Amino acid sequence: MNQITQAEAVANAYAPASKPASAEKAGPKKSPVAGATIGSPELTEKGKKYYEQLKAKYSNMDFILVSEDKKMEAQKNAGKYANANRMVVLIDTNKIERMAEDEKYRKQYEGLIATSATQLNQLKEGLGTNGSAVKTYGMQVKEGTASFFAVVDKSLAAQKKRLEKNAAKKAQDKKDAKKASEEKKADQKKAEKEQEEKKAGKPWEDEDTVTVTAKSIEELIKKVNDAIFSGMSDYVRTEEESWIGGNLDFYG
Repeated sequence: MNQITQAEAVANAYAPASKPASAEKAGPKKSPVAGATIGSPELTEKGKKYYEQLKAKYSNMDFILVSEDKKMEAQKNAGKYANANRMVVLIDTNKIERMAEDEKYRKQYEGLIATSATQLNQLKEGLGTNGSAVKTYGMQVKEGTASFFAVVDKSLAAQKKRLEKNAAKKAQDKKDAKKASEEKKADQKKAEKEQEEKKAGKPWEDEDTVTVTAKSIEELIKKVNDAIFSGMSDYVRTEEESWIGGNLDFYG
């Protein structure tokens, strides 16, 4: 057996310790992100800096950062951030990090966001008066493309239908008037309760809403109109109409 000399022993004692393989592979440190999020997304400092720049560049939109494990269910929670006057943009952490590093990739996706914003403006025009039943609308950034979504309040659609029927009839008996008054009070109480729950930080959910998704604006307009018609039928369907069944595919 080879013997270690005293000089070699001293040299080994003061030699720098080798780094573990895991430490060498570890990337830049990430930390939680403030603002509207789904899941518990984290970004590097460079990613955070770019994300703030992106939000400032498209300040007319509401960005929601999504953690990788929540991408599939992101649209289900988008209604929590409902804003009928601003587009919601769902984007995941991996894309933000890559956009921060890769200029070509960044231009591609910023162009996608800008184009989609213009297309979504067509949605309001295409829906006309039915647009009042849409609580929020937006896009989810995917690989090389974007999907569109809208959160439709079927109770508002039903209320619109009731108003149209009232205007057409012009006259109602006292029983109908009392019923309409009670329904209006119920709607007001429900809206107040929803606002209180949002302030209290409770999970957003509403049985009167449905999220419709599509690959194009034309498809989204059709699905929104279908959902509104379904909402009207659910609330004010006649006995004859109730005999007719049907299903809607809300997840294109």
